[in-house]
Amino acid sequence: MRIDYADMAKGLAALTEGETDTVALMATMACELHHSDDRFDWTGFYRHVGNEMLKIGPYQGGHGCLTIPFSRGVCGAAARTGQVQLVPDVHAFPGHIACSSTTQSEIVLPVRNARGDLIGVLDIDSDQPAAFDEDDARGLAALLSQTFAR
Repeated sequence: MRIDYADMAKGLAALTEGETDTVALMATMACELHHSDDRFDWTGFYRHVGNEMLKIGPYQGGHGCLTIPFSRGVCGAAARTGQVQLVPDVHAFPGHIACSSTTQSEIVLPVRNARGDLIGVLDIDSDQPAAFDEDDARGLAALLSQTFAR
């Protein structure tokens, strides 16, 4: 099963209508995304808690790292640069943090609120190599904008 981003946008809009609590929005989105695509082995958020540090937020899947500094890993790179990190082989990514030994590929997107402030990152890991592409980057970015930048 592969995610249909247009259907997901409609479903998330209905589920989150009127909700403003960031953690509630993250929890709902993580759950919906995780169960929408067989490629998604770990799906969740790391929240920006200040001092260039990310802390685990709502997620689905096995345990995640509790904290990630902006200076380390794929999540840190997304937070530091503000750019989507599309990583076909995590073992080839300098400084990759192995929170799970089964992760083969990863996509991480910065999450911004309506003011443009970084509030965290969305991290999706796959146990399949090269699982994500530019269509995923565009689809996920649109979902994040619809949910958090309103």
